[in-house]
Formats: sequence, structure tokens, C-alpha cells
Amino acid sequence: MSSGDLTLLESHLRSARARAFVGREQELAAFRSALHDGGPSVLYVHGTGGIGKSALLRRLAEEATAGGRPVAMVDGRTLDPSPAAFEAEAGLVLRDARAVLLVDTFERCQGLEGWLRERFLPRVPVGALVVVAGRSPLDVRWQADPGWAEALTVIRLRDLAPVDAKALLSARGVAPALLEPLLAFAGGHPLALSLGAAVAIKDHQASDRWAPTQDVVTTLLEQLIGEVPSPAHRHALEVCAHAYTTTEDLLRAALREDAAPLFAWLRRLPFVESNDCGVFPHDVVREALEADLRWRDPQGYAAMHGRIHDHLATWVRTAAEPEVLPAVQALLHLHRHNGMSAGSPVSQGVGEIQEDPFQPADADALMRLAGQVDNEESAAWVAYWLARQPGGFRVYRRTETGEPVAFSAWLRLEESDEKDFAADPITAAAWAHARATAPPRTGEFVAVGRTWVLPDQQGDSPVMDLIHWRAVACCLRADRMAWSYLAVSGPESSSAYMRHHDMHDITVRPMLGDEPYALFAHDWRLVPAQAWLDRQNQLLMSGARELAPAPQPEAAVLTREEFGDAVRKALRGLNRPGTLTGSPLARSRLVERHPAPDPASALRELLVRTIESLREDPRAVKLHRALTTTFLRGVPTQEAAAERLGLPFTTYRRHLGAGIERVCEELWHRESYGAGR
Repeated sequence: MSSGDLTLLESHLRSARARAFVGREQELAAFRSALHDGGPSVLYVHGTGGIGKSALLRRLAEEATAGGRPVAMVDGRTLDPSPAAFEAEAGLVLRDARAVLLVDTFERCQGLEGWLRERFLPRVPVGALVVVAGRSPLDVRWQADPGWAEALTVIRLRDLAPVDAKALLSARGVAPALLEPLLAFAGGHPLALSLGAAVAIKDHQASDRWAPTQDVVTTLLEQLIGEVPSPAHRHALEVCAHAYTTTEDLLRAALREDAAPLFAWLRRLPFVESNDCGVFPHDVVREALEADLRWRDPQGYAAMHGRIHDHLATWVRTAAEPEVLPAVQALLHLHRHNGMSAGSPVSQGVGEIQEDPFQPADADALMRLAGQVDNEESAAWVAYWLARQPGGFRVYRRTETGEPVAFSAWLRLEESDEKDFAADPITAAAWAHARATAPPRTGEFVAVGRTWVLPDQQGDSPVMDLIHWRAVACCLRADRMAWSYLAVSGPESSSAYMRHHDMHDITVRPMLGDEPYALFAHDWRLVPAQAWLDRQNQLLMSGARELAPAPQPEAAVLTREEFGDAVRKALRGLNRPGTLTGSPLARSRLVERHPAPDPASALRELLVRTIESLREDPRAVKLHRALTTTFLRGVPTQEAAAERLGLPFTTYRRHLGAGIERVCEELWHRESYGAGR
């Protein structure tokens, strides 16, 4: 091949790269200031692999050359990482005050950083310019040295802005129909955009449902992450990718080993950032690791998800109030791909909207907002309940101005109040449905939720995320909530979303003014919080948007009296399996999560275990003996049981009755609270 051919090829390559270079206006401005206006002598550019550092340095070289400045380029990938080798390639900048030195892939020779700071750069003449690009941030000693305050500018290279990302794809020849799926996969990450574009434009079957191939994912991981020290480090990375943010505590729960050194390693990675809640990876790294693990090891992925999910669910239930919404956000992030949560990146909308408890000074603003969003009848509804349950309201404000843009109500109904129902058709309809279907039992309550959101905040927004998190928190943290109802205007648009969250339309349409409202209901005694979360996990692991209802007998919600009668009958039928199969207790929450192979076996085991537990209480030993002899020893009659125990019949009957009541009490507590004492 002739030298002319090489020149033509080089020209073609430069032209193609120039067309594909988009954005980076701020970085270019900083370089031009240093080049022409006597700005800082050293620019340090750092960012994740594939973020565009090399492309930026090529562009800087062209600008410096066009400005008549001599340029020296050093590539850490080919450099022997020694002071002598570095100085041999970069020596021009020591001899010429107009020279520009560009150092790429500095992470490959990061061990020279101290020498560069203390020995090499101080010898650079004033007027020369050095640009160093690498994945890792600079050592803190640069910042601690006041001598570098004016001579050094540090630039963190981040994703391209959306308009620039689209421009890059268009420059690569991507059809308009493929822009959105490619952007959804790659965001603004230049390498991910370029790899996705290279594959998509060759796929003639590609459509708006395009997804990256495993080859694309594998290539991305090789470029972004490279080799990791051990399988444990790889697992730590996968946990970090799956969780919203990762703390040492969460890492310990997910890996069940010494998490401190692994967490320290994560913090040092160039593609991992941190905030007040923990560490998190770059979005492209996150999605590539997720896709790779789920493809490579589905069972390992499911096991990791389960451990993280259990840890976060416990956090939601036990968090102090200031931590409740962050805990719910972290939990729902695990379900971001199945419609349970918006799946927004860590930084989206952070701080834009804040949630506050209702304060009396908010009352007029909330009633005006309700009238603006709905109608005057809705405003009257708000005024009515603000006077009765002000603690049930939450206000969502713009952080910048304090202006309310939305608010929500979560009302607690514990007994019938005709005044409330006459004034409020929504809570009246909810209470009537609960009473007619499965009434709340003593100590239980019904919750009714409503929201008011300004039109420009509806849809996918930080406001809707906060409202959703608060509603989930109310449900998962509630003690003895029988039913929850959400009142929604325009029900047709909400039905699929509500079904996804196991909220079902009760068909009744209460009216406020001329506006009909749908009521979506969930019975938390039939599908408790843990079962609800398990269902969402099924959706995630199956990849479905909605699960068909499992074929099962209708569940039973019993009153205290009905429950006691059922326990007494079940005790009498302990040795007759058919009796237990037909017991309403076999369809109750009591046996729902028991590991026995069938409900009847679960019920028998629970009854026997409860009887045996009385032996541990010295005050209940007599009750235990009466119950065991009567129901577990197969005596034909109560008279025979009293004779075997050597007790007068009246004494035996007193012990037996007290024992039965003790069993009823223990099992009712488990039915009501989902756990033993």
C-alpha cells in the first residue's frame, strides 16, 4: 500500500471520528481557556471506561495542532510505567513552552502519579499545557497542596446530554425508530451508544423493541470493568449493580461474609459513586452486570435478589420515620423492570420535591389545590377530613419555592360513623364494601387513600414516585390493617396499574359532585405484606407484567367468635383428616405460609405444636395434660380422659376448657399478627 493510500485512510478515519464527536462544550471551553488565555497548566480528566476520554483527547490534539502548538501524545496502554520511559515520550513539554502534552489511559501507569506531581510537572515551563486522562480520580494530596490550586483543573467526564446522545446515534446512521430503545439501553454513555448502534444498524429486523445482544453486554463489561481480583469481588459488584445503593451492612447480608474489604474496594472503583445512602455504579455498568448475571446464572441471580430483598423489606418495616421513604425506594428499585417502580436512576429528581407532614397553615392551599385538580366537592372533602384526621395528610412541595404541588390522604377507619359516611361517599363506599365482604375484626382498621396532583406533575415524575413510596410504606408498616382502598378518578387509565399491585376494582362508583371515583381494594389478611412482596418477586423473575391468579379455594377471614368455634371443632377432629380439610382455618392466614405439603397437614401441625408449647409454661402443665390426653391420645370419651388423668370430672373439664381457650388465644394472635408471641 502506498503512502498516498495511508494518507487517504488516515484522512477518512479523522473525518469519521470528527462527525461522531458530539457535545463536551464545557470540557472544550476549559481546554481553549488554558490554551489561549493563560489558564491552568494542567487539566486532569477522569471518568469511567468508554465515557469518551480518548475521543476528547483526539479532539484536543486537533485543536492544539490547528492553533500551531506542537503536540506530544503518551498512551498508558503502550508505555513502560517508569519515570524514564514517560519522560522519554513526554520530554517535548519540558523543552518547549508552547508544547501541549496529552496523556491517555493514565490508569495503566497510575503508580507514576506521585512522581508526576512532585518531580515531572513542576519542571514544565509556564505556557506549556498538560492534559492527563484516566479512569481514577486524583489522589487527595493534589487538593491538599495549595500550590496546585491555580495550576490544576480537574474535570469529571460524565454521560452525554440526551440531545448529544441522539446526535451521536444519528451520526452513526441509526434510524429514528431505533433511537429510543438504544437510548434506554445506553443512556448517554458513548461506548454503549456506539456498540449498540454498530449492532442495531446491521440488524434489518431491529425495531422499537430492540435490546442489546449478549455479545454487546460482554464487550461492554470487558471494556468497563476488566478483570476483578476474585469471585467474591465479582459478587460484590453484582450486589452493587442490583441494589439501589449499597452499604457495608447490605453487602454483608447479601454475601454472608466479611464485607468490609469488599466495600472498601467498591468505593475505589472509577465507575462507582457514592452519596449519603451508600455506593452505586454508573448506570451502564449497572445494567450490563444485571443483564450478564441474569443470562449467565439465573439461579444465582434469584438467590442474590432474595437476600437483598429480605434485608430491605426488614428495613422498611423497622425504619425510623426519616428513613422510611429511602427504605421503600431501595426496596422498589429491585422491581424497577416489572412496573412496580419507575426505575429512575439514582440521581433523577433527587431533592426537587420534598414530602412534609400536614401543618395547619397548609389547609387553605390544599383546598385550593383540590379544587384546581378536581372540583369544589373534592375541596370540601379535604376540609372535612383535615378537621378529623390531619395526621393522615402528606404535602409535596417544590424544594426551591416551598409551593405545594400535590398532597395525599391516608385515612384510618376503625368503626362506623354515620356522620362521616353521610358527608363522604368515598369512605362510605369503602366501609360498606369491607363490611359486606370480610368485615374488619376487633382491633383492625380500614384505610382509604386519595391523591391530588397538579397536571404538570402527573405521570413519571418525582412527585408520583414519592406518593407511591408513601402508600407502599403505609401498607407494609401497618399493624392490623384489614383493607386498603385507593380512590381514583378516571379509573380506566389506572386499572392495569392497580391490578399489577394486586388492587382490585370493587365496581361501586361513588360520586363527588359530577365526578365518579373508582375504588381499588386489597384485603391484607388474605394476602399479607410478605405474600404481596413475594408476588411481586414472581413477576420479576418470570418477566411477566401481570400474574394470573393462582387457582386456590376462597380464603377465609373469620371473626374472633368464628375463629374460636373453628379451633374447637378442629381440636375435636385432630385425628380425622377429613375434618381438618374442610375447616375454615385451612383457608385462613394462620396456615397460609406454613411449609406443610397441604393446608390440613399445616393446620394439624400448628394445633399440635401449640398444645405442646403449653408444657413449657409451669402454670399451664395441667392444661397441657388435659389437651394431650383428650385430643392426642385417642381416648373415646371425656369421662375416660378424666379417669386416665386421675382427676374428678369437674376438675378435668375446668382444665380442658382453660386449655382450649389458651390454644384459641395463641392461634388468634398468630392469625391477627402473622407470628407467635
